[in-house]
Amino acid sequence: MTILDKIIAFKKKEIAKIKAEVPIKKLVESPSFGRTTFSLKKSLLEVGSTGIIAEYKRQSPSKGIINDTATIAEVTNGYLDANVAAQSILTDTSFFGGTMADLMEARVINKQKPILRKDFIIDGFQIVEAKAIGADVILLIAACLTSEELKNYGNLAIDLGMEVLYEIHNQQDLDKINDLDNKIIGINNRNLNTFEVDVENSIKLASQIPDTCIKVSESGISDPKIITGLKEYGFQGFLIGENFMKAENPGEACQEFIGQIR
Repeated sequence: MTILDKIIAFKKKEIAKIKAEVPIKKLVESPSFGRTTFSLKKSLLEVGSTGIIAEYKRQSPSKGIINDTATIAEVTNGYLDANVAAQSILTDTSFFGGTMADLMEARVINKQKPILRKDFIIDGFQIVEAKAIGADVILLIAACLTSEELKNYGNLAIDLGMEVLYEIHNQQDLDKINDLDNKIIGINNRNLNTFEVDVENSIKLASQIPDTCIKVSESGISDPKIITGLKEYGFQGFLIGENFMKAENPGEACQEFIGQIR
């Protein structure tokens, strides 16, 4: 059983329990549900965008604790000062030490940039929940979902006024997404089964993605020079978490990194 299998099996039980306790009606009535969302597409494409989607991540299954002292408020303010294109927040508790409260707290502070809810979405309920806690974008991981689920969950998110970051790791994942036109496609350089990282993965798959898509490279980006190289392959977004979070002050680390991008 891979780490991903373990996470998904656990997530299914977790969601079943939450669904039994929280009616959809309650989510729809939450104050954030009616808000107009910020567009990740727009943020990544605007002139002068840094393209950086900076992540708040306390821990991971492969690295253990990354940073359990930097608060969501400090990091959110730091990322906003660094002028990131968007913020990514892990809301998975059991494996990544995140919470939905993290995203809600960041949303109170962050009133100008899109927030991605980073989690393992396996049920439409989580998409409604994402809107209710203030997310603008959801992550759909092709490795965890069928072609039909990717389509249905993507449509649900769009119906709720959110955007979708479709995450792939290989050609097989990409083939599951029907009608790539105008989608935001994230290439994860981390193999979710082994958790090994190889930035070459983004370059290898870039040519398979149509130019109408927005290409995002995720994981393993530790040097501003990598971003310069990835831009040559048409990448406009760069999801970076660990590289900032392992610093004592993630916001400062982010600002320094962005300052070095040529």
